[in-house]
Amino acid sequence: MTGAAGSIGSAVTRLLRAQGADVVASDVRAVPAVDGLVTVEGDASLAETAARTVATAVERFGRLDVLVNNAGHIVYKSILDTSDEDWDRVMAVNVRSMFVHCRAAIPVMREQGGGTIVNVASISGLIGIPALTAYTASKGAVVQLTRQLAVEWAPEGIRVNAVAPGAIDTPFLTDFVAAQDDPEGVAASIRGEHPLGRFGTPEEIAETIVFLASDRASFVTGAVLAADGGFTAA
Repeated sequence: MTGAAGSIGSAVTRLLRAQGADVVASDVRAVPAVDGLVTVEGDASLAETAARTVATAVERFGRLDVLVNNAGHIVYKSILDTSDEDWDRVMAVNVRSMFVHCRAAIPVMREQGGGTIVNVASISGLIGIPALTAYTASKGAVVQLTRQLAVEWAPEGIRVNAVAPGAIDTPFLTDFVAAQDDPEGVAASIRGEHPLGRFGTPEEIAETIVFLASDRASFVTGAVLAADGGFTAA
């Protein structure tokens, strides 16, 4: 899985290991130690990192059953303040990383008779949110990439789904809130936009990801599952 050093990535790796899965965890940063975890360090947006990560899984474990694309980068800017560099970096981490990892993983899954891919999107890929121009565009691309790959590779036994989290209690969110003039008021406002009245946790998103990756979701493909406390239903 990519983005394994972050809050959601760490929660996913812990849950997968707890359920007995062998995991190759990649990130541009050092991945927290988890018993039995195999790590790869590299930029997820690079084809070389994707090839190395997939090769590591095959070499160590003989197959690749699940790919979780979780690497993410966010820029809190309107289109007028978004630089070319901002745009390119968000698209590289959020979209190209998924493209190169899926391109590397699908031949292996195809040869072994199937597999499953779970992409981490966002409610920002389903609705517009002010001052998140590059991020919302990138997550919209993730949603459509998920649907395209699901349709294209279903005949080969490869399922492709996405999770669209709402506001999750991660450094992404806490850094944004802390930078506001009224952090407590902003936090309360964001919580209030979710009918459940709170932020989600990385562990809750991990449960959703692992469900989609498991045989319990064997008839689910092309889905974008909003784990958002009711945000997009309100």
